[in-house]
Amino acid sequence: MAKLERLRAGENGPEKRANFSSMVGVILATAGSAVGLGNVWRFPYMAGQNGGAVFILIYLACVLLLGMPCMISEFIIGRHGQANTARAFRTMAEGRPWALIGYMGVLTGFLITGYYAVVAGWCLQYVWASLIGQMHGEPTFYQQYFTEFSSDPVKPIFWTVIILGITYLIIEHGVRDGIEKASKLLMPALFILLLIIVGASCLLPGAEKGIEFLFKPDFSAINSDVFLAALGQAFYSLSIAMGCICTYASYFSRQTNLTKSAVQIGVIDSIVAILAGLMIFPAAFSVGVNPDSGPSLIFITLPNVFQQAFAQVPAVGYLIALLFFLLLSLAALTSLISLHEVSTAFFHEELSITRKRAALIVTVSTSIVGIFCSLSLGAVGHSLEFFGRTLFDWFDFVTGQIFLPVVGFLTCIFIGWFVPHKIVRDEFTNWGTLRGRHFHLFLFLVKYVCPVCILFIFLHQFGLI
Repeated sequence: MAKLERLRAGENGPEKRANFSSMVGVILATAGSAVGLGNVWRFPYMAGQNGGAVFILIYLACVLLLGMPCMISEFIIGRHGQANTARAFRTMAEGRPWALIGYMGVLTGFLITGYYAVVAGWCLQYVWASLIGQMHGEPTFYQQYFTEFSSDPVKPIFWTVIILGITYLIIEHGVRDGIEKASKLLMPALFILLLIIVGASCLLPGAEKGIEFLFKPDFSAINSDVFLAALGQAFYSLSIAMGCICTYASYFSRQTNLTKSAVQIGVIDSIVAILAGLMIFPAAFSVGVNPDSGPSLIFITLPNVFQQAFAQVPAVGYLIALLFFLLLSLAALTSLISLHEVSTAFFHEELSITRKRAALIVTVSTSIVGIFCSLSLGAVGHSLEFFGRTLFDWFDFVTGQIFLPVVGFLTCIFIGWFVPHKIVRDEFTNWGTLRGRHFHLFLFLVKYVCPVCILFIFLHQFGLI
């Protein structure tokens, strides 16, 4: 009991545990964890493939009914444990096998950090290529450029190490001086860039067709695939089950309103996703590009779109493309910071080593993972290919399609069915200082709705339903 009280008081051994200095820091840092390539890259092409406006409506409902309860559940575990994700689960599970969920979350975050850094490095390469004037040519140029660059044995690795190095420099400075300060700088910059590109895109001739595609729902497009795609995107976009939310919540104070924070983060995350659609689809419709271009939308389709859309004023097209890839890099970095912190906090606390040393271990080890993932896409890919998938694809598949839904499902079952409701209520209501009017709704969603939805996502992606 004494140990639990020390944890609740925010102590970590003999030292007071770090926490965010302000509510703004809490929201921007945690929103930065959620806002990333999942919003700016994955959301637009998912919306394009699943009916546009009708997909957005279902997605928003999924964020509310699935994302918010899952996020609050991770908040409760993280703040209650006042420790890294593995130890937080272990504290709440009191030594029972449920503690393994925390270790699985840390492992998921670590693996995602490695291959996510490769994609983040691609974004930096495109910023550099735009700065030196390489990003121009015929439509076929962009396909060839991306294929040659991503399969190069050196360049992608260079940028992967660079982006992880930048992340290390932020993480080593701690919660307030590193993560919080960076989030207060990066998130506003991301919003400003996003609004600039949205404005330019929406002023193009024919842009109204793209706006209509995003905001005028065609309900005839609704089917089970659209529902399940929206569920999966909500889960992916909010960074649930990666250890990020739980780790950041361990830096929350006792006064942080968990429900209000989850709603604010969900709103910011959804706004960024919709603005990303407004950034991309008006420009795409303006030049007659199909909105369901898929994962290649960012690195192959969009450079060509910007070039065609601003053909009369090439300098503007160049500037918009540069700002777009800078935006992608910032989005990737905010997510990478939170992913890196999951493993850094784990090594720092479990091995009782300094934060700087823990961050260095994570940076070096994830760089090695990233190097092999990158090489698997290049000339030595055949040596790093197993059962028809490259190493990069395996990391993406195992973490995104197995670990994330499994960790999310087990977290909901754990909070809803096994953790004493008094503990959950105490955290939910800040030990009775908040009214907690929606507690029973939250508990119902976590016990019944979220596990069922996550199970449907899991089974659907394997073609079992």
